[in-house]
Amino acid sequence: MRLFGKTNIDFMKMRKTWYMVSLSVILIGMVSLFIKGVDYGIDFLGGTELIVQFTEPVQIGDVRSAMDRVGLGRSEIKTFGSPRDILVRTVEQAEGNVIGDKMQGALKEQFPSNPYTVLKEDKIGPKIGAELRTNAMYAIVASLIAIWLYIGFRFKFTYGVGAVVALFHDVLVTLGMISIFDGVFNLEISQNMVAAFLTLVGLSVNDTVVIFDRIRENQKIFRSMPLTDLINKSLNETLSRTIITSGTIFIVLVVMLIFGGEVIRGFSFALTIGIVTGTYSSIYMASAVVLEWSLRTRKDAKLID
Repeated sequence: MRLFGKTNIDFMKMRKTWYMVSLSVILIGMVSLFIKGVDYGIDFLGGTELIVQFTEPVQIGDVRSAMDRVGLGRSEIKTFGSPRDILVRTVEQAEGNVIGDKMQGALKEQFPSNPYTVLKEDKIGPKIGAELRTNAMYAIVASLIAIWLYIGFRFKFTYGVGAVVALFHDVLVTLGMISIFDGVFNLEISQNMVAAFLTLVGLSVNDTVVIFDRIRENQKIFRSMPLTDLINKSLNETLSRTIITSGTIFIVLVVMLIFGGEVIRGFSFALTIGIVTGTYSSIYMASAVVLEWSLRTRKDAKLID
């Protein structure tokens, strides 16, 4: 199936304009990260999280009053899908289940005629949270290095650099968007969010590999064609496949973002931004970096000898 007929778009002609667009988006995201930062989930901070479902809807203010009475007034409290589902989270630490028991006792006292069911109760110590945060960073860096080595061996070093630059671009743009839109959505950095980042790295590099494969095939056929024309030709030939593949994934992610509920909202948001930036970067970052490298070294970045 082809979404478009034969196209002849000069992608590389506008690459410097898109560099500026990417740089602007990343800078805005970095400013937001510097000013607002990101909200770490209980996975990384440590503390206690309680999710309960009441028989009747309750007011957030009443729940906060209950937490104030037991010394947990700084807890994060919010509805979780419906006014009956309440999430209470605190970074306060204590031995055993003391904090969780305090929370439940306060809720029972505040709502004696409105019983609730505990849907989830998690307690994570600060040391484990710090280890999880460090391990998550290692996982993302290790995946980027592994992909660089894979692309470098499968194609050539220059192409590996192009792929990794595109992946860094995707991760930075997505991280910035998470910081900007945190507050509009519940976008705390949790283990689910780390899984989303690793998934977007895989999706992004998949598009890049398809384009690099087509460049290699075309280099065998059109040996005397300049690299700029060769990249444009390859991007046009794979454009329909790229849009269809990424478009179907994008539709599913938007549905998950709207109807998937609070539990996977952060995961869906990160992947939705990631699939858009991944598709864009496979065209205007990965391939463009290869072209820039070739032009600066005055040597065609050939994939064949």
